This record gives sequence, C-alpha cells and structure tokens, in this order.
Amino acid sequence: MEVYALSGASGTGKSTSALSFAYKKRIPAIIDDGLLILNGQKIAGSSAKFEKNYISAVKRATFFDEQHKNEVQQAIRNHFIGKILVIGTSDKMVNLIAARLELDKINHYYYVEDIRSSSEIKIAQYIRNTEGKHVIPIPYKQVDQNFFKKLIDKGMEVFSTKEERIGETTIVYPDFHHGTIKIHKKVFKQLVKYICVNFAELVNYESVSIDLQGLPTLNLSVSICFPIQNNIFEELTALQMEIYQHFLDHVNIELFAINISVNKIEKGSSLRR
Repeated sequence: MEVYALSGASGTGKSTSALSFAYKKRIPAIIDDGLLILNGQKIAGSSAKFEKNYISAVKRATFFDEQHKNEVQQAIRNHFIGKILVIGTSDKMVNLIAARLELDKINHYYYVEDIRSSSEIKIAQYIRNTEGKHVIPIPYKQVDQNFFKKLIDKGMEVFSTKEERIGETTIVYPDFHHGTIKIHKKVFKQLVKYICVNFAELVNYESVSIDLQGLPTLNLSVSICFPIQNNIFEELTALQMEIYQHFLDHVNIELFAINISVNKIEKGSSLRR
C-alpha cells in the first residue's frame, strides 16, 4: 500500500482540501479525524468532531479505541485499497495513526502550505476561530441527522477542474470547540470607514462589501474631492495598502483582492475632519 500524509495545524483547511488533493494524486481513500472515506463516501469509523471534549476527540482521531481501530482496519482490507491519505495536525500524529492502523510506512509527506495559499489558510483559521466551523469531507446524508441536527449544516459539492464531481462536504459545530466569537459585517464596514476618513482626497465612501466565501475580497466605491491635489492613482493604491494592513493586523484576514472604484468627482470638503 502507498501511504500519503497531509499535515497542518487545526483550522487551516486540511479537510476542506482533502477531496481535491486526493483526486489530483489519484488516492481513493482518506483517513480523516477517525473516518475512513473512500471515493468521497464514508466507509467506516466515526468522526472525532462529534466528541464531547478535546481529549476524547484526539483519542478518536488517533484510533485509541480498539473496536474503532479494528472496524477501520477491516474495512481497509475488505476494499483492497492500494493508496491512502492520512490527515493529521503534525508528522507525529500521522505517523501514530499509520502505526495504529498497521498501515505501511508513509511514503509521501505533504503539508497544508503545499496545497493552500496563505490567504486561504488565514481565512480558514478566521472562520474556525470566529464561527467554530469544522468540515467533514463526507455527504450531509451520511451524518446522523436526528442526533446532530442542530450541529450540522450542508457544506458544498466538490468538483475537479474537469467539472467531475469528486464528493461533498458537511459543516459541523463540535461541542469541544469553545471560545468562538461572532464578528458582524458592520464591523468590517466601520473599519473601512475609519481608514477612509484619513485620506484627504476622498469626499465619500459610497458602498462597502466584503465576501469571505472562498478567497476574501473587499469592494469599495468612493467619490473624489475636486480639485484633486495629488495623483489619484497613487492615493487609491495607498488606500488599498492601508485597508490590507488594517484587516491583517486587527481581524487576521489577508484580503485576496481590494477593488476600489471611483463613482464620481465632487466639489467640497473631504472626509477628513
């Protein structure tokens, strides 16, 4: 058996990327948080994300329970799996999982930084820390909806670059993930407003929108004060950089794109007071 490993800190989006990564490497099976997933479907095991506390979640993910371990081992043998991907938070963890399941030695080590951009990782961590969302790379229908109905949401269907359906994800809110905070989008708008006030060339900010689905993007429409004292292109570039740095420093979001459009030019005083 050829064994692959994918490691990365919690909340960096390993499970979100697992199906696409396995598809590209032609790996049919995935071990993720206590589950055996084959061709996008749960085959055996139970998810660590439904444990009541962090310690029991780690034990579930590393197959500490003998019955759980035996169930997954038997399923691997029954399906004659030739390639498998083991997901964990570190080399130590994936090696432990491989040893517990008596898999062959890990042949290929990959890390979340190899398959996700820094922007994607930061937004995944932001969502984990603020909303407590975890991803399971199996269909919604394969989760016990009666017992966990209040803890799960439908995720998304995953497609290859050739538009072939690879699988489906499910969003869960584990009991052991505490200390999350909610940040309303109004906060982002207020942050942009605060930044804009310090730019003398701006008369008004017409609209602000931010999209955190996928790569985080901010769209800003402004009007300019006439007569223009400075190079407007340089001013707007400086505004972009200021917004980028404030979001990174204050809410730990690395914006992928900041689109600024000039709606109109007006006479009058600027936003600065």
